[in-house]
Amino acid sequence: MKKISFRKLAKECANIAAEKKARKVVILDVRKLTPFIDYYVISSGRTNVHVEAIAQSLVKELKGKNIYPLHREGISVAQWILLDYEGVMVHIFKDDMRKYYKLEDLWANAKIVKWEESK
Repeated sequence: MKKISFRKLAKECANIAAEKKARKVVILDVRKLTPFIDYYVISSGRTNVHVEAIAQSLVKELKGKNIYPLHREGISVAQWILLDYEGVMVHIFKDDMRKYYKLEDLWANAKIVKWEESK
């Protein structure tokens, strides 16, 4: 994977998701809460097709920058897609799944990272 700071990568992921009209895009800084991941990027889509389109756009645009996910999960069902970019974990939910799993509540002690300025 291309060398890029995980913070910058998280902001890039948030921007790409937002460009695909992802809903409620948020970056959580979980560095002080878990030794495995630095940032979670969480967003949601209206339908399974929308969720899949967001994920495909992320993978394609980052691939163009020589950045590849270490692991992908949930692509075939497209209700909750997970893209693992080492220190950045991207979660793309279908709206109802996001409400059900409440990932932001689980990581309520995480700092929220402002990302809009990085456009």
